[in-house]
Amino acid sequence: MKLQEILGTRYPLIAGGMANISTGTFAAAVSEGGGLGLIASGSMDAQQLREQIRICRAHTQKPFGVNLMMMNPHIADLAQLVIEEQVAVVTTGAGNPGPYIPAWKQAGIRVLPVVPSVALAQRVARAGADAVIAEGTEAGGHVGELTTMCLVPQVADAVDIPVVAAGGIACGRQVLAAFALGASGVQVGTCLLVSEECPIHAKYKEAVIKAGDTDTVVTGRIAGVPVRIIKNKMAREYIRREKEGASREELEAYTLGSLRKAVVEGDTQNGSVMAGQAAGLCKEIRPVKDIIEDLFSGCGQVYSALQERI
Repeated sequence: MKLQEILGTRYPLIAGGMANISTGTFAAAVSEGGGLGLIASGSMDAQQLREQIRICRAHTQKPFGVNLMMMNPHIADLAQLVIEEQVAVVTTGAGNPGPYIPAWKQAGIRVLPVVPSVALAQRVARAGADAVIAEGTEAGGHVGELTTMCLVPQVADAVDIPVVAAGGIACGRQVLAAFALGASGVQVGTCLLVSEECPIHAKYKEAVIKAGDTDTVVTGRIAGVPVRIIKNKMAREYIRREKEGASREELEAYTLGSLRKAVVEGDTQNGSVMAGQAAGLCKEIRPVKDIIEDLFSGCGQVYSALQERI
């Protein structure tokens, strides 16, 4: 079964669940644009998530999903809420969703965990996941160690459910590459940051547009909490202190509230400007619908050109 048939979308594309960014309104815009919009629950409680779900429904009648972080202290309530609200799709991160999958499946929810390794992909497949999102380290935000190029084909070989490629995908060439690696579709985030509908501060969008190929860095590798962001004053200070042996508590002084600083306040020097390595391909602000359509029209054009070259 094609991914778009599983999701009920025009294109086999899922928007990344970006905390403080993937709101109900933005999720609706992505769904209206042909992909699957996601509401990122982040650290929300049940009341906050319910509000965003209902905002999304007020803006679209098309399918959308919710991203749940398994480490959220309210996860049990959120897991029940998506059932009550009849959410079409749940993606998960930061932990094993196995205990909740049976109830979600019984409620008719499609379950797509984000996985950074073959082992976790196999584990959630055995638990009943409908597909897995194999996310490489090129992605923005919290990342694993394996690259998309290496992770996706190994996961595709290891499980019998569809695989969605994520991490470092922002143009048609990369979408085609994802299919060649064995994926049934893609999840994208960074390229959607520069959409007209994305609710981040204008200075955040400007930072993504200005970013070049080497302008992202991963903080927190030593501390075991790797996060990819655009290089700035905060990143340099964090990495310096990390190398000096600062404790996790001391390092949290740099990251506490830092994403909000970037998203809401537009502080691109002291905030956490999360973006993937594909930021260097994102050079203009456009409607989200155009971005999604260009990803797949570009994929088709490159495929046609390759047939003549191979």
